Amino acid sequence: MSPTGNFFAGSNRSNSISSEPDRAPVVILGAGLTGLCAAYHLQAAPFLLVEQHSQVGGHARSHREQGHTFDVTGHWLHLRDDRSKALLAELFPSEPGQGSAWVSVERKTKIHSHGAELEYPFQANLHGLPLDVVQECLVALVEAREAAARGEAWATDPRSFEAYAIAKFGRGIARHFFVPYNTKLWGMHPDRLAPEWVRRFVPEPDAAQIIAGAIGLPQTGLGYNVNFMYPRAGGIDALPNALRGRIQARERAGEGQLRTQTQVEEIEPSTGRVKLSSAPDWIDYRALISSIPLPELIARIPEAPPEVREAAAALRWVRWRYLDVATTRPIPADWHWVYVPELRFDFFRVGAYSNAVASMAPPDAASLYVELSEREREPDLAQVAQQLVEIGALASVEHIRFARTRDVEYAYVVFDEDHGPATATISAWLERVGIRSCGRYGAWIYNSMEDSMLSGLAAAQWADGHTRAAAATEAVARREGTRT
Repeated sequence: MSPTGNFFAGSNRSNSISSEPDRAPVVILGAGLTGLCAAYHLQAAPFLLVEQHSQVGGHARSHREQGHTFDVTGHWLHLRDDRSKALLAELFPSEPGQGSAWVSVERKTKIHSHGAELEYPFQANLHGLPLDVVQECLVALVEAREAAARGEAWATDPRSFEAYAIAKFGRGIARHFFVPYNTKLWGMHPDRLAPEWVRRFVPEPDAAQIIAGAIGLPQTGLGYNVNFMYPRAGGIDALPNALRGRIQARERAGEGQLRTQTQVEEIEPSTGRVKLSSAPDWIDYRALISSIPLPELIARIPEAPPEVREAAAALRWVRWRYLDVATTRPIPADWHWVYVPELRFDFFRVGAYSNAVASMAPPDAASLYVELSEREREPDLAQVAQQLVEIGALASVEHIRFARTRDVEYAYVVFDEDHGPATATISAWLERVGIRSCGRYGAWIYNSMEDSMLSGLAAAQWADGHTRAAAATEAVARREGTRT
């Protein structure tokens, strides 16, 4: 420690950090939203926030080209917790005479199926489909409800995502939406996916709402993301960049340090130390918070016992391939994103950033994202363009200014039959050795941006010794005991 009492003052970034136990930092791995919020909220100890890339934010980052702005597909911020709203207000204070840095947008979401454009969600808005399809869906819904009333196992105790969709909505709705759409999204048939995770994010309209939507009474406002927030100037990276600015202010005050372009090489829980690529020596830690993908974390802990390594090897995830598409004209549709379940299309979801926030594209132009079903072969851009015209995302293929193919290694974690036992084994061991793994990829869950932010707050509370508060905050982040 320096003579001034500044923990990091005068330290060379390549040198070992002080081994004084009372001044050892809380080491935070990963500067996505969870890691950034953990460092932002941490009070009782200095922090060392480590990020492998030069940019912070994880998947909450943006790319700009020729006046167009693109995120890593749709990153719309849905806020429900007062602490999240307060954090946004702290990071983006209103200036006198100026509008808010964020805009509130009412969701416009559609489904393209059988040549029709339906309201979201599919299961509550069947009107517009061919009549034989509507009849099939409603008859199957009644059959499922009757089977549930009789206590039949298939309708009361579904064991897969496909079985859940059939039990909840009937075979017709499952066949025309849930099975094909999720097959495209996950890259596997939904009979291989567990059902537990879906209840937080899949709207479950009652029979009256489903029937009303089938006869032409639109059922809107369903789901957890009816409204969302977005930076007025365009680009979700405004959020992590604002957090980075506050963290760098704490760094200048000697309260911590952010190291980018730094790899985590090894972790040794038995001695409470970590080896980083930016330092020749081991660094002692007071507590360790990790938001890096769970398999990556375990791979960096040679002390992990065989059963933990086997559990990590059982974890599966979905890689993502998508297109950033810039156009020279506004698009014909007014939706913010559209779901495309039919297997004949090369994509399963298309979003229009500039329909939500005009600053995402130059005047009289548009910025789109196109989420592709195929993640291995190069996309047939000409075919994709024609399909975009078919669903109303383009007026003409001639309006495409450019299209860029993007890949994401970790997109969604896979909730298969191994997920629950594997994550339970890993989490129990990490808790025993004093490591908190959190956030979407650290906890190996499906969540929203706000959930990740709250998980970072919970991690800071844990490191500060407020374990009960941390447990309560993490329960909110995981929406335990709630339906959305």
